[in-house]
Amino acid sequence: MKLLRVGTAGAERPALLDEDGTLRDLSGIVTDIDSTLLADESALARVRAAAAAPGELPELDAEGLRVGPPLARIGKIVCIGLNYHDHAAETGAEIPAEPILFFKAPDTVVGPDDTVLVPRGSVKTDWEVELAVVIGRTARYLESAEEGLAHVAGYATAHDVSEREFQIERGGTWDKGKNCETFNPLGPWLVTVDEIADPQALSLKLWVNGELKQDGTTADQIFPVGEVVRYLSHFMTLYPGDVINTGTPAGVALGHPEPKPYLRAGDVVELEVAGLGRQRQELKGA
Repeated sequence: MKLLRVGTAGAERPALLDEDGTLRDLSGIVTDIDSTLLADESALARVRAAAAAPGELPELDAEGLRVGPPLARIGKIVCIGLNYHDHAAETGAEIPAEPILFFKAPDTVVGPDDTVLVPRGSVKTDWEVELAVVIGRTARYLESAEEGLAHVAGYATAHDVSEREFQIERGGTWDKGKNCETFNPLGPWLVTVDEIADPQALSLKLWVNGELKQDGTTADQIFPVGEVVRYLSHFMTLYPGDVINTGTPAGVALGHPEPKPYLRAGDVVELEVAGLGRQRQELKGA
C-alpha cells in the first residue's frame, strides 16, 4: 500500500493511493497514519480490505491538495552517516567499521513539496537524497539482519538537508548541522514492505535546478537496511513510528571541487527513490 497524509500543515487526513493512482480517503477507517496504525495488524488488514473493495473508499480530489509527511507523531529519527561506498570515497572518508549514528528531531520533518529554509548565515547548505525506513514492530537486541527487516513497516523518500559548516566546522557532533527547521522533507508516501521486493535494489536520484546531481543505488550501501535495524536495536529500542534515514549516495555539494555548489535561496531541488515517490522543494531564506 501507498499511505499518505493530505491537507494543510497540522490538519492532514490519512489517505491511500490506489493501484490506479487514485487518491482515496482513509479518515473513515483510521484516525491517522502513525505508530498506532503501524503496530496494529488488524487495522492494517482493514485498510487493505477497504482498498481492495471497489467503491469502499471515497475518492479525494488531488488538485491543489497539499501532501504532508506520510507519518504523524514520529518517535525519533536515527540517521546513518557515510553509508555508501561512493559517498565515502567522494568525501575522502574511510569506510566506517560500524555505522555512524546521529539524530534528527521529529520537528525537522515537513512534507515532500514544502519549502526548505536556508538557515540564517548559512553558506554551505547541502542536499542528500535518502531511503527512509519506518519501523513497525518494537525492536530490541535483534540477532540477525533478517530479523531487522521483519521489524520494518515500510519505506519512504527522505531529504536529509544538511548545513556543512554547522555540521563539520563548528565543533561538537554533527547534529547542529542536521536539525535546522525544514531539514527533513519526507514522503510523499509510506510504502508498505509488501510493495518493495528488495530494499537493496532501489535507485536514488536528485536534481538541483534541473541538473542531475545524485544518481545512486541502495546496492552500494555499506550497511544494508536489515543490518542497520539489527545494529541499532543493540544501542536503543526502536518503536513503531521511528524513522531511520539510511544514508546518501555520491553527488552531494560537499563532494564537489571548489567552488562547491551549495544551495541558495531560490534554488529548486527535486529527488526520488524508485517506487517511493518524488519530492520538489523551493528554497527560501529563513
